[in-house]
Amino acid sequence: MFENKERTSIAELGEFGLIKHLTDNFKIKHESSVKGIGDDAAVFDFKDKQVLVSTDLLLEGIHFDLSYVPLMHLGYKAVQVNLSDIYAMNGMATQITVSIGVSSKFPLEAVEEIYKGIELACNKFNIDLVGGDTSASKQGLVISITSIGYAAKEDVTYRNGAQEGDLLCVSGDLGGAYVGLQILEREKQIFLENPQIQPDLEGKDYIIERQLKPEGRRDIVDLLAQIKVKPTSMIDVSDGLASEILHIATQSNVGVRIYEDKLPIDPQTYETARELGLDPTVCALNGGEDYELLFTIKQADYDKIKNDVDISVIGHITDQNSGCVMVSKSDVLHELKAQGWNAFKK
Repeated sequence: MFENKERTSIAELGEFGLIKHLTDNFKIKHESSVKGIGDDAAVFDFKDKQVLVSTDLLLEGIHFDLSYVPLMHLGYKAVQVNLSDIYAMNGMATQITVSIGVSSKFPLEAVEEIYKGIELACNKFNIDLVGGDTSASKQGLVISITSIGYAAKEDVTYRNGAQEGDLLCVSGDLGGAYVGLQILEREKQIFLENPQIQPDLEGKDYIIERQLKPEGRRDIVDLLAQIKVKPTSMIDVSDGLASEILHIATQSNVGVRIYEDKLPIDPQTYETARELGLDPTVCALNGGEDYELLFTIKQADYDKIKNDVDISVIGHITDQNSGCVMVSKSDVLHELKAQGWNAFKK
């Protein structure tokens, strides 16, 4: 994608030269992208579809730590975080805009690494890069991505449609991203104490990748369409399972009962959590950044999803007065509390 081999100052290119340099290789793939980069605004034509738009902001030192996050992985993850929001509306993502703020410590080659990750995500998920902005930053690296997508009006799924008796489902497995982060933080502290010691990540590939290179679950949206299952509510698991369950419950005015023994936890996540002195269930409930899809379906649709190994039924919707609870493996009821990621928590 990029051929320069030397350390190049961004100032040599200037803002518009930088944008052109970084985006020249991105090609338009969708008919809905009438006009992409090169004018004052992008132009879209989704015809009779409803347009979905979501934005996320990633800040160095808050959302990522460059001491262990490779820049290419960061670019890839920044895109995935945004696409996941579109998939959580039961929609298809088609375009993104990317805005970055970089400090003077970053040469052009470092920014190129970020855009290599962005391009990789765009190619894998069939996304058009159609605009954005660049700026100098005195606060470290800043990445802001807006994702655009579409869905037929009858297919758009909100958080407020869950009804009593619906089944609560989640894709994939939970807690891996959080446990992977704990391993990275542990190795960082060891390195700071003794730079001669190399990080020990052997046997932790899966959970490290869950943290550094998550995958938006477009495949689940495709699957639900193929088997003709329309979720009654949906949300992506970014801030922790418990937090997302409470969002659905609050907006749908319902209660929720989940079962601890139904939570999908990968063996590597489980074993590593124990190794670190963590409760795997707590990691699954409150870890966050799994970017799986949490959704409710009618009981009549159970037979359509029951044999899919990538979808777990973890509970059901109850009346509002029953509250939101988890039944433990020892049949004890525990109230669900939002203890995951809070952007403004000190």
